[in-house]
Amino acid sequence: MKTRRINAEDGAEAMGAYVQALEVSETTRRLYVSGQGPVTADGAVPATFAEQAEAVWTNIIAQLRAADMDVENIVKATTFLADRTFREENRDVRVKMLGGHTFALTVVLAGMFEEGWFLEIEAIAEK
Repeated sequence: MKTRRINAEDGAEAMGAYVQALEVSETTRRLYVSGQGPVTADGAVPATFAEQAEAVWTNIIAQLRAADMDVENIVKATTFLADRTFREENRDVRVKMLGGHTFALTVVLAGMFEEGWFLEIEAIAEK
């Protein structure tokens, strides 16, 4: 898979750890990861936002691994946040969990499926 990160000089600059556009070529497989909630493998929902975000990314990484992919294969993610106050902490956990890998990203403020969840993330990966 080849990727080219695009941030047009005459467009708005990315305001965080993502790219405005990502061109993907020479792929053979595409994986759609359903929205992953902050539930750990043992069924627990962590109490803090950071712990929940880590659980979500752990779940996404597990799905990638099961498909013989890793975080470098993520080309797009959509994050649904319960509150905009989590914006910076969300970015910090994403950067930490993904080693700084950037991709096309959308963050949406939304009501959560389950009470007590602070976020849910879906992803697209290509290999």
